[in-house]
Amino acid sequence: MTAEEMREKLGVSEDYGTLYIMRHGRTDWNDQKRLQGQTDIPLNDTGREMAKEAGKRYADVPFDVCWCSPLVRAKETAELLLSGRDVPIHFDDRLKEVAFGEYEGIANSFQIPDCPVNEFFFHPEEYTTAVPGGENVTELLARTGSFYREVVVPLLEEGKNVLIVGHGAMNMSMICNVWELPTKDFWKTGIENCRLIRLL
Repeated sequence: MTAEEMREKLGVSEDYGTLYIMRHGRTDWNDQKRLQGQTDIPLNDTGREMAKEAGKRYADVPFDVCWCSPLVRAKETAELLLSGRDVPIHFDDRLKEVAFGEYEGIANSFQIPDCPVNEFFFHPEEYTTAVPGGENVTELLARTGSFYREVVVPLLEEGKNVLIVGHGAMNMSMICNVWELPTKDFWKTGIENCRLIRLL
């Protein structure tokens, strides 16, 4: 579904704001294929360059406000992306990446056949039991859904153009909430580092 189709489905007026979402730039753990979750890993040099380039590429997109994950890789991305622009950046814990608990930092989990977090990537609708210290897909969808309803929708109703800067799984859960996708289609859209997606 396109943003225009979703707006038509919701029956919003022309004065309704626009919603964008972006995933943070690359990190060393991305490059090493490690599960980051809520471990606070900074951008690497490549990630910082990606965010700066995105700032140039999307310089003409009229953002009124940015809401961002407080994790440093998202925070750095938002600050570099919006450098020199009068766009306030706010933070909310509900925009953190999904928690993988004791499995955070594991590399190449897909090569570990009995790694329980793999279920989240291959069969997200069945990822209903969280690993120790982590959260399941229902919990992730619930917290991002509450943020969307309580923070984003009122801003859109005021006609504000909202940017969310977050993470791979967190962004997918936001897309599922906004586009009303079933959990089995959690990964259907995909989101590249520092690529802007319009949701509404």
